[in-house]
Amino acid sequence: MQVEILTPDRPLYSGNADVVSLPGINGNFQILENHAPIIANLGKGSLTIKSGSDTQTFEINSGLVEVLKNKVVVLV
Repeated sequence: MQVEILTPDRPLYSGNADVVSLPGINGNFQILENHAPIIANLGKGSLTIKSGSDTQTFEINSGLVEVLKNKVVVLV
């Protein structure tokens, strides 16, 4: 699935992922390929993107995630 992490200043990440782990305001959750459409608020914590054996982690304070048609857009 395609993942984009955007800030008001610039894009932080754009690429493909197998799993995206996010800090929701009510607890952590994961997004896998073919996830149902969702919009959720994010809280403070670690946002992790796993693609094969590669893992990238970003620390965020808050944000919003939208999942639609195998595309994940995170606004932080």
